[in-house]
Amino acid sequence: MHANFLLLYFIIGGIVVSTTIFIGSEGKGLLAAFIALFPSVTFTTFLIIYLESGMSATLSYAKGLAFLTPAWILYLFVFIYFLPKIGFAEAMALGVSLYVISSLIIIRIIE
Repeated sequence: MHANFLLLYFIIGGIVVSTTIFIGSEGKGLLAAFIALFPSVTFTTFLIIYLESGMSATLSYAKGLAFLTPAWILYLFVFIYFLPKIGFAEAMALGVSLYVISSLIIIRIIE
């Protein structure tokens, strides 16, 4: 990896996250979700991985995203369901824990 590009990668990622947070905190959740999930994030990641490591690494990352999407959806639905019932920190901890567990199971099955 080219160390002189790390700052650029950090800035690009920070801009996307900051924009999403700003719009989401304005009560525009659907627009913030659109920005967060817009392919610009994956496009940027794909591009950087491709430039750094080529097609094989990019394809591996894309497949990883596809395989782990069900775990991410589980995390999201658990958070949505439990947030009003048990509060933010507990719902987040439960969602992330289930994400990690289900991801590890998926990774174990695939590899």
